[in-house]
Amino acid sequence: MNHWMSTHILTFLVFAPLFWGLLLFALPNRLAKLTKYLALIGSLGIFAIAALRLIPMLDSSNVLFSERAPLFTLLNIPIDYHLSLDGLNIWLILLTTFLVPTSIAGTWNSIKEHPGSFLALFTILESCILGAFLAKDLFLFYIFWEAMLIPMYFMIGIWGGTERKYAANKFIIFTLAGSLLWLVALLYLATQAGSFSPEIMAQVAMNLPFSKQSWLYLAFALAFAIKVPLFPLHTWLPDAHTEAPTAGSAILAGVLLKLGGYGFLRFAIPILPAAALYYAKPLAVLAVVAIIYGALVAMVQQDIKKLVAYSSVSHMGFVMLGIASFTLIGTQGAILQMLNHGISTGALFLLVGMLYDRAHTRMISDFGGIASKMPIFTFFFIMVTLSSIGLPLTNGFIGEFLILNGTFISGFTWGRIAAVVSVSGVLLGAIYMLWMVKRVFWGPENPDPKSGTAHLTSDLNIREIAVMTPLVILIFWMGLHHVTFTDASEAKVEYMLNDAKAPSTRSLLLNAPNQAQHGAH
Repeated sequence: MNHWMSTHILTFLVFAPLFWGLLLFALPNRLAKLTKYLALIGSLGIFAIAALRLIPMLDSSNVLFSERAPLFTLLNIPIDYHLSLDGLNIWLILLTTFLVPTSIAGTWNSIKEHPGSFLALFTILESCILGAFLAKDLFLFYIFWEAMLIPMYFMIGIWGGTERKYAANKFIIFTLAGSLLWLVALLYLATQAGSFSPEIMAQVAMNLPFSKQSWLYLAFALAFAIKVPLFPLHTWLPDAHTEAPTAGSAILAGVLLKLGGYGFLRFAIPILPAAALYYAKPLAVLAVVAIIYGALVAMVQQDIKKLVAYSSVSHMGFVMLGIASFTLIGTQGAILQMLNHGISTGALFLLVGMLYDRAHTRMISDFGGIASKMPIFTFFFIMVTLSSIGLPLTNGFIGEFLILNGTFISGFTWGRIAAVVSVSGVLLGAIYMLWMVKRVFWGPENPDPKSGTAHLTSDLNIREIAVMTPLVILIFWMGLHHVTFTDASEAKVEYMLNDAKAPSTRSLLLNAPNQAQHGAH
């Protein structure tokens, strides 16, 4: 068994949650309490195994673990079972395995109807996410990419809020529309390459006319931009976040959105670097718009959860700006910001869920004076808020600083303007978060005996404190020692940027067409 675990750790991580989820499905509803304990124990066990096996690999300068075997052929193209671990995905894997048990423990009593079925879908979703992060063969990645829609759709559609069916349908239609167009591009490129291997696809794509490279890149970018989500493809996200149960919102914000940015870094840019460089400016413009737009819309929200949802649009805009900068600093900042957002926004959704479980409302106007009634809850909410607005010493600050710095020195003519304009997103983020905190925690208490504050009779319990404590520790650890989380990906990012011949690498765009040079500079 130990030998199998040593050589097939990636397979274990992908399929252990699936097996556990199917086991939970088999348990009858009357054993709901046992199901919850089994779900928590199983997810904690998977996280412990991932941490014990993967963290020691961070000491290696060449972080890599691979499993490969032939699966089947499609259109005479071989499809491999190819899982790979490197510096680009190792922390995303650990983030996923950490957030799943955290979300289960943090929403222990939130699901009233058929909690066993919900937790079964939740662990199956973990399996799909881990499969997508680890898949190296592009068709295998596509299978996991689409598979994760199924459990998420049912989690929103069955256990969500009053508009759950609308939100679930919108979520799946948006995602499917983008990914089906991407599948067409994927199959075209695979038939040209005779393989779904990204390396072979990249070699073949290099020799295609630039117009074809552009269309292929746009198809890749559309699918990944919807998942991010990037303005103006973001409209599914606030509905999905608001209607999803708390655990669904936490994992959606914490991990699912990161697959969009990961897709750009793992597949879109390495396979089609010239086209990616050519479209860096439009990508950056949309990212800047997302930063400002998300912050402005968040500012006028009356529902705390919807405010946090729109803040995700703004924060993920920073991630895309860092990727569009094509600099080592900016891209590393984007990778770090994906991890930061997973911790901070996941924590915010869990806290909003804890408040909703007590008050049965999320409207800002229903609260006021929470600080005097729930001091422990207030402490944790303030700590996470400071991270969200990018206060120095927290993870949010260092991520945004690296992104803005990388954009400013990118070598693109638009880089400095984009960086300066994006700074306003940081200011707006502080305004909408602190304004909400002021009203909810220190504002005048709503005198209505049926208001939210009137229902607050207890502070956080031991379980909830135990859930929030490691999240707050991570917020400051990532802010004070970010190299722990960026060292692993540095070599991978440098190689990608050199291959793309980004201006920041100080090399000429020798293999890119003239129009690509003109567009970049």
